[in-house]
Amino acid sequence: MAALGWFTRRRRPATERSVLAGEASAEAARKSSAETPAARPPAEPEFPVVGDERAAAFFDLDNTVMQGAALFHFGRGLYKRHFFRKRELARFAWQQAWFRMAGVEDPAHMEDVRSSALSIVKGHRVSELMSIGEEIYDEYMADRIWPGTRALAQAHLDAGQRVWLVTAAPVETATIIARRLGLTGALGTVAESVGGVYTGRLVGEPLHGPAKAEAVRALAGAEGLDLTRCAAYSDSANDIPMLSIVGHPYAVNPDTRLRRHAREHGWRLRDYRTGRKAAKIGIPAAAGVGAVAGGTAAAVALHRRRH
Repeated sequence: MAALGWFTRRRRPATERSVLAGEASAEAARKSSAETPAARPPAEPEFPVVGDERAAAFFDLDNTVMQGAALFHFGRGLYKRHFFRKRELARFAWQQAWFRMAGVEDPAHMEDVRSSALSIVKGHRVSELMSIGEEIYDEYMADRIWPGTRALAQAHLDAGQRVWLVTAAPVETATIIARRLGLTGALGTVAESVGGVYTGRLVGEPLHGPAKAEAVRALAGAEGLDLTRCAAYSDSANDIPMLSIVGHPYAVNPDTRLRRHAREHGWRLRDYRTGRKAAKIGIPAAAGVGAVAGGTAAAVALHRRRH
């Protein structure tokens, strides 16, 4: 009984024992945390950085900002306005189909495609194409802007940064789209004009692949930008050169090669497509003449990629 009394007297009340257990557990947790820090990913820094005037964002257009190809939609508008005939339509359809199947840039074939497509606008005034481009944007393009990518661009604008489109589409078309979206401007393929009239020739080459990277470098130099603080966004592996020269590359709605490259290099990915399936601009047999026309009007002439 004496032993029982000794045990009873020394038992702590339940509430006191609970407090003691809690304190001991907390102390053990603190020691464990100090010895072995929790493995948690570092917080992602704020981006874009507000007020960074030496930073800017560069966005590819086709399937990055806009669903499909801008020139596909522009071609539809030009066909509707009788810029070319059905005979030319069949030729352009074959050229675009060849590009999609071959996936390579044969110099002779590229030259044939460019010459054929540029002949459409040869002799037309630049001001005429600009005016038509405004109408075509409202008809075919405005409803095809990816809301997610648009929000990314707006975030850069809200941070006080400049935002540029970088595309193989004609600079006039790209400029219209950039202005309609409230962006800073556009880099695009330059078609030669004399006295405000298209000659049917390009100034240099289409703004495609490595040429985009060179254009971004040139613009950054002229605008006093620090490319390590800039961002670039694209859906295509063709734009890896452009994505590689900035400090913040993003793969948006990426094709298979770009998705793999982005994962290997730790680039950020954004996918705004339904069902994670790329929207590809093709020429379905049952789509009719209007859809086939979309692949014309210099679309195949200015870049081989169609996603």
